[in-house]
Parts: sequence; C-alpha cells; structure tokens
Amino acid sequence: MCILLVEDDYNDILLIQRAFRKAKIKQRMVKVSDGEEAIAYLGRQGKYRDQDTYPMPILILLDLKLPRRSGLEVLAWIRQQPELKRLLVVVLSSSRESSDLNRAYDLGINSYLVKPVEFRDFVKLIELVETYWLQLNEPPKIGAIMD
Repeated sequence: MCILLVEDDYNDILLIQRAFRKAKIKQRMVKVSDGEEAIAYLGRQGKYRDQDTYPMPILILLDLKLPRRSGLEVLAWIRQQPELKRLLVVVLSSSRESSDLNRAYDLGINSYLVKPVEFRDFVKLIELVETYWLQLNEPPKIGAIMD
C-alpha cells in the first residue's frame, strides 16, 4: 500500500515531500503529475501494470488543477470504477472556490483540504491527514466489488 500524490506543480511536490519527512510519515508516496497518468496508474495501464512496483494506494492526495485531465475528472473516473469506487480520495488544493468544493463533494470526495501558505501549517495538516486517514480511519476494502 502507498499514498498516491497526484500533483503537477514541482514546488508543491517538494513541499509535500518535505512536510511528509518533517511529520515522520513512513508510508511510501508515489507521485504522478497529471490526470491521465493518475488514471493509467489506477487502471493498471502501461508501465503501471506491475503491482509490486506500483501498489494500489490506500489514500490519494489529489490536486484539482491538473494538465490533461482535471482532478475532478479523475475523481469522476474513480467513482465510476466498481473496484475503485471506495478508494479514499482527499483533495489537496489551493482553490477555495465554492464551485470546486461543491463539485468535488458531489463527485464523492472523502475530504477537501486547502493547502496552507506557511510550511509549519502544512506539516500540521499532513500530520492530521496521516493521523486521521492512516491511523484512526477504518479503510474500505479496495479491488473487490462488495455492494
């Protein structure tokens, strides 16, 4: 299991990685940089067929403003896949637009978090994400259709 980070901004990727290290999060993070690549990863397409190298994520941190396919398009795709629809997806975005927020919840997002400006606040946010989603939360079974 891993955390899948779907983020295209190089500076944000570095910031998130640094925050993970500072928060001492041991969970492996896999990064993809656009919506098409996220779908390829989750759909086990192309280079992502090897499940040992590219394991199914326990949690997806999803930016909304992505090239090729937006985060909302990726989310809609995930929720349409019977074997993936229960994946935990947390939006991690700079957008405070109510239209983005509402659309993300309409599509079945599990949580919507706005990226803090200050690094120490970013670390606190990542610590809270790790505590809640990876320690306290009981994750659903992924990969099996259980309606």
